[in-house]
Amino acid sequence: MRKRHLIPAAMAAACLTTTAWAQGPSPGNLEKLSSFKTTTSNLTIPEVPQTGRRADQIRKNLQQIKLPPGFRIGLYAVVPDARHMAVGRQTGTLFVGTRKTKVYTVLDQDKDRVADVVKEFAPTIDFKVPNGVCMSNDNFLFVAEHNRVLVFPAAEFFQEGPDTAAFVVVDQGNLIPVEEESFNHGARVCRIGPDNKLYVSLGQPFNVYAKEKHELYQKVGIGGIVRMDRDGKNREVFATGIRNSVGIEFNPRDRSLWFTDNQVDGMGDDIPPGEINRATAPGQNFGFPWYGGGTTRTEEWKAEPLPANVTAPQVETVAHAADLGLKFYTGTMFPQKYRGGLFSAQRGSWNRTTPVGARVMFTSLKPDGTADKTEIFAEGWLAPSGEYLGRIVDVAQLPDGSLLASDDTAGAIYRIWYEGR
Repeated sequence: MRKRHLIPAAMAAACLTTTAWAQGPSPGNLEKLSSFKTTTSNLTIPEVPQTGRRADQIRKNLQQIKLPPGFRIGLYAVVPDARHMAVGRQTGTLFVGTRKTKVYTVLDQDKDRVADVVKEFAPTIDFKVPNGVCMSNDNFLFVAEHNRVLVFPAAEFFQEGPDTAAFVVVDQGNLIPVEEESFNHGARVCRIGPDNKLYVSLGQPFNVYAKEKHELYQKVGIGGIVRMDRDGKNREVFATGIRNSVGIEFNPRDRSLWFTDNQVDGMGDDIPPGEINRATAPGQNFGFPWYGGGTTRTEEWKAEPLPANVTAPQVETVAHAADLGLKFYTGTMFPQKYRGGLFSAQRGSWNRTTPVGARVMFTSLKPDGTADKTEIFAEGWLAPSGEYLGRIVDVAQLPDGSLLASDDTAGAIYRIWYEGR
């Protein structure tokens, strides 16, 4: 068996402390990369070890996971702080965002459905909360940061060195007003829609924002989803009334936009419900801050008249489970039941007396494209003691039809496949 190319932990640490760009990428690097110029003569890229005690323990924890009959789960890659994922459409290269300062490239070079190499992507760029990664049909990788959007036209095909062509879609400080930046609800997600426009969710930074913020937030799209041309022009607010969506996905069958929404904290263990929503046209309002989730009114806005034609959620989920990433299943590996349906991630509660979540859900659809039934697909990361063995953030699909799930707590990507009949 061919040995996988791995850098031992000590050597990886040495790379992180000795390379010039790892000490802190130069602010001018992005300008150089936009001009196809090199930023460093050091071609070493820090890699993440895929073997050892940590990987062994993650595999052991996976023995606790419950799946429907015929399905199996395995460790695909060790990826620190793994959040949202984008899969290259031609090579199957996986790009993984984080809520810190790194984006990772995950390579399965021998196509055995286990990662061979995990390394930093574009390490000469100073990323800031690069949570949102999404891929266009023509293989452009977009990275939505807290307050900037970048695009990498050739990310899937140029992995040899740390430099890759990069361009600014939205300048730093122009995605939202700088004075509205916050550590709270600042993880963005993105998708390229069927109209070839870029969609970005903009979570509002409060539990429930004050009334004096409303006009600004409506105008900018904070607490909503904005869309724009792929070069950042012609920006508009697509949807409003959204507290904090950290998962958006288009249904390829009818082009509708589905998104999760994390609802108001501190109202009780069992209220308000979480939401999975469906936008069928621009301009729809999904109820926040009048509603804290579902039809539960917020204390702060309960005396305010409701806007006309609030769009109700397709699915009301268990309160505080933290519904995040979404993926419509388009493969043929899974049984017919799952084809065309929606997989979603629940990261797990943080302020509930009895914890809930840390699992993958599945929602089937009715013939008219609306939600039918939602059920648990994969669970077991929440131990009976209430301790999290992992917290699931996002789901994605590999070219072979298997499903990936990211875990930012264990720092891992899992692969789920079907081998039954």
